[in-house]
Amino acid sequence: MDLQTQFNQATKDVKKLSTRPDNQTLLELYALFKQATEGDVAGSRPGMLDLKGRAKFDAWTKKKGLSSETAMKDYIALVTKLIK
Repeated sequence: MDLQTQFNQATKDVKKLSTRPDNQTLLELYALFKQATEGDVAGSRPGMLDLKGRAKFDAWTKKKGLSSETAMKDYIALVTKLIK
């Protein structure tokens, strides 16, 4: 199975988790997904009152420079860990 197919399967599998991951894990999943699909974060950081938006932006910013392929592999590994 090629990497893109594995990544697509992982995005489906994560929606079927029996328990909701903690916030840090959710932010990690979000950041890896965005880095894999869109590349480095662009735009400005959300305002101080948008705490959720800022947290997501900051998590994605930490992945800056990570290749799409590596982000996909890390995402797949994290989802696999959460399923077990």
